[in-house]
Amino acid sequence: MNKPPKHTKIYLKALGHDLGDPNQYIESELSPKKAVDIHHIISRGKGGEDRIENLMAVTREEHNYYGDKKEWMCFLLNKHREYLKNRGVEFSENWFKDQINKYDDTHVFI
Repeated sequence: MNKPPKHTKIYLKALGHDLGDPNQYIESELSPKKAVDIHHIISRGKGGEDRIENLMAVTREEHNYYGDKKEWMCFLLNKHREYLKNRGVEFSENWFKDQINKYDDTHVFI
């Protein structure tokens, strides 16, 4: 059995999923469909880190549609922030504020 990548382990652990169960059902953060990818909202190539604030579960279609596109960054960051908040996951509000301000032309953090 292949070990999950570091970013996948970070996500699974933070959300309380079983690291040893490759068949567990993880729902996409964007739809009620099964997630198959743990997506870096800000890609590693653009300085994105392996941290819970930057990792989101998505379907392959969502990954292809939203992934690595500047126009979707604020949407994904806000959506993920709310997802973590609603599940009681600890995260850095300042990290989200800084990232949203980088990508939002109006520079308004909600």
